[in-house]
Amino acid sequence: MSMAPGITLKGSATIEGRQLFAPLSLTLDAGRWTCLLGGSGVGKTTVLRLLADLPTGAAFDGTIAATDELPVAERIAYMAQSDLLLPWASVEKNITLGARLRGQTGDAARLEHLLDRCGLQDHRHKKPTELSGGQRQRVALARTLMEDKPIILLDEPFSALDAQTRAAMQDLAVELLEGRTVMMVTHDPGEAARLGHAIHVMTATQLQAVTPPQSSVPRAVEALDTLTCQSALLKLLMEQVA
Repeated sequence: MSMAPGITLKGSATIEGRQLFAPLSLTLDAGRWTCLLGGSGVGKTTVLRLLADLPTGAAFDGTIAATDELPVAERIAYMAQSDLLLPWASVEKNITLGARLRGQTGDAARLEHLLDRCGLQDHRHKKPTELSGGQRQRVALARTLMEDKPIILLDEPFSALDAQTRAAMQDLAVELLEGRTVMMVTHDPGEAARLGHAIHVMTATQLQAVTPPQSSVPRAVEALDTLTCQSALLKLLMEQVA
């Protein structure tokens, strides 16, 4: 993996002439987690897809640049809200999907490492229908890491999980994504309070930074600073719909 850069997105977006989000400036610090919250329809996923150079249906007027001035999109791995596993493929074939689509042979040593770290060795030959929700998410995380990219985009990757499994997956993601530049879109204030080195609340008209706790991530769910940050984020989100 090459060194993770910082990234800055500046600009605005419209859909059929209607403003999706006003001019904003969003900076992702190198090797850190940036969490983006906001109500539905304000453009959070559009921001992720712009960073990844994927179709958005929106017209973007602005710039996306990395601190090392190298192209951004080709250094990104994207983990969606749904695990998007191929139902007919085994765990290990799902994890190595990217390499296989490129006509390449996956890194066997890396595959074994990820199977071990994600607790999937005993499930490597199973199909997705034989796995629990948490196991499926671990496969999706392993597939993302198999690409070995320095920039990781996460679109509500743990939202479908129960609270206990979600916390475990958050801990695992922080451990395995160490040193990477991570941006995560989430609707969960508690998740952002646990994981964000930087936290932003997005509306159609502005991007508001919220000071995260000073403790290291992943933060304890029950820690006072985590709960205080979670409460502040929830208040901001509630004000958007008031």
